[in-house]
Amino acid sequence: MKLYTYFRSSAAYRVRIVLGLKGLAWQPEYIHLVNNGGEHRSSSYRAVNPQGLVPALEDGDAVLTQSTAICEYLEERHPEPALLPADAVERAYVRSVMSAVACDIHPLNNLRVLNHLTGPLQLGDDTRIAWYRHWVAVGFAGLEAQLVGAGRTGAFTLGDSPTLADAFLVPQVYNARRFECPLIDFPTITAIADNCNALEPFRVAAPEMQGDAG
Repeated sequence: MKLYTYFRSSAAYRVRIVLGLKGLAWQPEYIHLVNNGGEHRSSSYRAVNPQGLVPALEDGDAVLTQSTAICEYLEERHPEPALLPADAVERAYVRSVMSAVACDIHPLNNLRVLNHLTGPLQLGDDTRIAWYRHWVAVGFAGLEAQLVGAGRTGAFTLGDSPTLADAFLVPQVYNARRFECPLIDFPTITAIADNCNALEPFRVAAPEMQGDAG
């Protein structure tokens, strides 16, 4: 398998975690989102992923895009260890956490949105950071309340084994810390992230561990 990845991409980070948790071998193909005007904009990469986004995963003749679809594909093709629970309600719970991150928090704070704020909209860096921290706080407030209210957490989002929900949560916490977002009001979220980061698949998937980091 080949993963088109960028070390700071939250979406690629999720897939790297899942590949690690599954114990799957993969080859990185680095797509730098800043250098050379953004390598994701090149015609060669657009031929792989017309959306011009990372990650993309090549598995044999298949080319897959969008991190949620890729992670669920890996779960279906390589069901052990299971990263989705057998129970339908608990599966929906895991997917709701995934969606809270991938659909509600991350899209407002990804690189192209932040660059649009300081580029065409001509907003300052202080406004850019304030925007980022605001939407993290809004998203994490709802997610923290959901995790606490559901009563399903243990060391991880669901009990004491990692699931796809944790693979989505950890990159968002990583980025929140990178942007120095206040996280004191989200002890459940941060405790889960810390527990995850004690595991090797999460550690080796971290941005600073990637070959294109720097």
